[in-house]
Amino acid sequence: MINNLQEELLPNVNWENMWEATLETAYMSALAVAATFIIGIFLGLILYLTDKGNLWQNKTIHAIAAALVNIFRSIPFIILIILLVPFTTFIVGTMLGPSAALPALVIGAAPFYARMVEIGLREVDKGVIEAAQSMGANQWHIIFKVLLPESMPALISGITVTSIALVSYTAMAGVIGAGGLGDLAFREGYQRSNPDVTFMATIAILIIVFILQWIGDWITYKLDKR
Repeated sequence: MINNLQEELLPNVNWENMWEATLETAYMSALAVAATFIIGIFLGLILYLTDKGNLWQNKTIHAIAAALVNIFRSIPFIILIILLVPFTTFIVGTMLGPSAALPALVIGAAPFYARMVEIGLREVDKGVIEAAQSMGANQWHIIFKVLLPESMPALISGITVTSIALVSYTAMAGVIGAGGLGDLAFREGYQRSNPDVTFMATIAILIIVFILQWIGDWITYKLDKR
C-alpha cells in the first residue's frame, strides 16, 4: 500500500539519488560551518580587539578589517560564487562538485559570522575583563580564558544562525553544479518539470535545518549559565 501511495504521489523521486544529494549537502554544510566558525572567530576578535578602547586598539587595522567584512558580507552569494570561479578552480582544481563550493561558502559566510562574534564579544562585561587584568592576566589569558568562554553562548547561537544560512547557500551553489539537494531540485525537479522531486528536496533541506537548529539550541542551553 505504501509503495502504491509513493508511486502515485512521488512517481519521479529516485531515493538513491535523493540520499546521495542529502549526503552532499551535509558534507558541504559540515565542512563550511567548521571553517566558518574558526575564521569568523578570528575576524571577530580582530574587529573587537582593534576597536577603540580595547586591548589592541588600532584604527587602521580595524578600518581595513571592517571594510573587508562589510564588502564580502554585502555581495549576494550567487554572484560571489561566480566571481570566485577562477579562485576555486585554482584551489580545488575544478568548479564542479561539493568540494568546489566550499571556498565560496566559507568566504560568503565567515564575514557574516564575524559580525556576530564581534557583537557577542561586546556583550562581555567590562568588569570581568578588568578583574582579570587586576589579577595579572596577560592579553592571551584575557582572550582565551575570559572573552571567548564568556561569549560562547552567543558564539554558538551565531554559528547556528550562520549554519542555517549556509544550508541555503549550498542550495544556491547547486544551481551552478555544486551538487547536493539544490542541484537535484534544479536539474531533476525544475528543468525536467518534476515538482515531486523539488518537493522532497525541500523537505530534506528543512529536516537538515531543523536538526541544526535543535543542536545549536541544545548546546547554547548547556553553555548558558545565567
